[in-house]
Amino acid sequence: MRHILASGTVVLVILGLGDRLWWLAAVGLLYLYAARGRGSPGTTPPAAPGAVPDSYRAYRERRDRLAGWERRYRRERPFEARRQEREKGG
Repeated sequence: MRHILASGTVVLVILGLGDRLWWLAAVGLLYLYAARGRGSPGTTPPAAPGAVPDSYRAYRERRDRLAGWERRYRRERPFEARRQEREKGG
């Protein structure tokens, strides 16, 4: 996001050499950059000891949700699930 705002500002400044409206757009982009924060996108506050990172928690939730869907599919369509297992096995 930072790179997009920075490159957009440079382009608008170059375009603004002939028109003041482009300068105002560049100032608006700089304001957006300042309002959204200047920190790098990868910085997060340190987690408490023993806490599960959000990325792993999200992965676990997706994995559990997918396993639930697969169990439901097998329960509701036993013949189709068996056929797929046979095709997959060999």
